[in-house]
Parts: sequence; structure tokens; C-alpha cells
Amino acid sequence: MEKQLKNGPLEGIRVIELGVLLAGPFAGQLMGDMGAEVIKVELPGQGDPIRKWGRELIKGQSLWWTVVARNKRSITLNLRVPEGQEILKKLIAEADILVENFRPGTMEKWGMGYGELKKINKKLIMVRVSGFGQTGPYSHRAGYGAIGEAMGGLRHVVGEPDRPPSRVGISIGDSLAASHATLGALAALRARDITGEGQMVDCAIYEAVLTMMESLVAEYHKTGFVRQRSGSRLPKIAPSNAYPTKNGEILIAANQDTVFKRLAAVMDRPELAEDPKFRDHVSRGENELELDELIGQWSSGFDAGELLEKLHEAGIPAGKIYTAEDMLEDPHFAARNAIVEHDHPVVGDLKMQNVVPKLSGTPGSIRTPAPELGQHNTEVYGKLLNLDEQQLAELKEKGII
Repeated sequence: MEKQLKNGPLEGIRVIELGVLLAGPFAGQLMGDMGAEVIKVELPGQGDPIRKWGRELIKGQSLWWTVVARNKRSITLNLRVPEGQEILKKLIAEADILVENFRPGTMEKWGMGYGELKKINKKLIMVRVSGFGQTGPYSHRAGYGAIGEAMGGLRHVVGEPDRPPSRVGISIGDSLAASHATLGALAALRARDITGEGQMVDCAIYEAVLTMMESLVAEYHKTGFVRQRSGSRLPKIAPSNAYPTKNGEILIAANQDTVFKRLAAVMDRPELAEDPKFRDHVSRGENELELDELIGQWSSGFDAGELLEKLHEAGIPAGKIYTAEDMLEDPHFAARNAIVEHDHPVVGDLKMQNVVPKLSGTPGSIRTPAPELGQHNTEVYGKLLNLDEQQLAELKEKGII
């Protein structure tokens, strides 16, 4: 009889998450969303700082925390003392994946480098996220997501050309590192199916950013070209930009020759598609500033909704620049369950983004809300380590949990 996976494709995989703030915890969220059992280990009395991060706190609860800690169980454990380290080793012996994003050398200082942990559990996959990786001359530097974005090349190309480098608006470096770390964990799980052994996944934030930088390095290596900030334009790919309307900007991406002909027709300027300055991809790229000005003059005479309808009818890729309010009102988001509502014991009804991607046979799910600090101590320590109430009380008295 085939086994049914009720929670997602990673059901039956146990993850121990040691990370704090974003990169490690987001990797844990991704795995938890796909059905893994994620046990988050936090410092007694303090917990992950992200519990208090974000713009708004509702009844003392961070809304950022409610998203990144969904589908997790929280236990407390002081890893800075030997007794806490020994307890963690016992938990690791029962785990499939360990996620950590401490500065390189921290786990080794605690006697829990990968070589030591593999002796405890040869099937363990140890996922290590750090600013610069576990090796190399920068490995022991402090490395946050922003630094990885700068070193990986992203910050240099984001923003307006006449202004300093800009942030993209979210902690994209950490999120990219977490996504690639999760990809590495899944690849290691596949390898373990064949070899019977785990391995270490070394994910550097700057490298996760670097791998997204398209042909940036190759362009410089072969031609000496250095990409620069270009605002909302896509250099040499035109038209592809944000254009004004009577009530805000919309994006239009009509850079293919056939699509540009349709745009020219909608503009009642069919001759533009035959103009030597605009008739093909290369010529439009050479004259994109002039073309953007022409389109902007035309688009500014329309209401955004009216113009988008015209563009959609003509088969021209275009879209509104969404805020959260737009997302909650959009029928497409609703039809695909892109945003779901769950009941949180502290903040009440709460809407958040759903699990991505959608699997047809074994979809992931949001099963449990973000936990209170140490909420699952009794459950986890009792089930996995057979500790009774008296033993737990003693550990609590010592400040171990």
C-alpha cells in the first residue's frame, strides 16, 4: 500500500533549526511548509530576536515572526554550556537535517562541527548559512544579508543612476541564501537516498546573490562592461519600464518585436513599429530613452485601470504595481489561494502568503501557527529524549531550558 503524505512531500523529515533572524529561520520555514517537522531551538528567556522585529507588534507579537515561524515547534536550550550542548547532540542523533546560521567556527567551538556530528549521526545533513561561507579569508567576518547583497553585486545595480546604491525593499540576500540552502538540503536528501550518508551544505549569502546576477561577470570578463544602476529601466531591452498614468504608474513590457507592434497599434502610432529607431530589438535598445518618453506621454492621459484593460485585450504584458491592499482585493490571488487566513492564538485572524510552489500530488500546507517560546519543551524532550517532568524541572532550574 502506498504511503499517503498528508502534510507535504517532506513529511517524516525532522529538521533541527538553530538559526536566528532570517536566513536560517526562512530555510526552516520553507522546509516546514513542505511538511517537514521543524524543531526550533531558542535561547531560554530570549528566543529568536525576530520575535520582536518588524514594523508592527500586535499584543507584543511580531507579525514577521508569525510568518517565518509557522509550522515550527519551539524548544529552549542553552547551547553555551556543556550540558545544553550534550542535549542538542542527542536531538541531532534523531534528526535528518540541522540548520544553523551562526558565524563560522561557533559550532566547532561548541564541539559540534560537522565531523563530530557525523560520528553521532552519519545520515545527518548539516545546512550551514553564513555571510561568506565556511572557508576562505573572509569566512570568520560578520556577514549580514546587506553585506552579501553588496559583495554579490546586487546593490551596485539597484537604484537610480544619479543616486547611491539602493536596497530592494526586503531582506533579499538572506532570503536568497535560505532558498539556495533549502535547495542544497533537498539535493543532499536525494544523495542520501543513494549513498546512505548525509553531508554538509555550505551556503554563503554573497554566493546566493552572485548566482542570481545573470551574465554580469561574464560580460565584464569578455568585454570589460560593468553594469550600472538604471532605475526601473531594463537596459537595452525596450520598452520595459514603469510608465505614468493619471493615478499612478504601471509596468509595460513590450520588448519583443511582435508585441511592440501591438503596442504601437494600441497607441494609434503604428508607424513606430516601422521607424528605423524602433523597428527591432537592437534599435529600440539604442533609443530606449526616447521611446520611454513617447510611451510615457501617451500613457499619462489614461486612468491606470482603463489603460491596463486596453493593453491586456491587445495581448501586451502589463501590470499594476501592487501593494498589500491590492493583493488582498485581487481575484487572481483569491482564485489561487496565494494568500490564506489562519487563526493565531495571540493576534487572531491573520492573512499571510501561502506555500510556494504548488505541488499537484503532495502539496505543502500551513498547519500550525508560530509558537510561543519553549511551547513544545515537554512534548519534544519527552518524545525524543524520554525526559520526565522532574528532569525537565531540574533543567529549567539550572537555566539549561
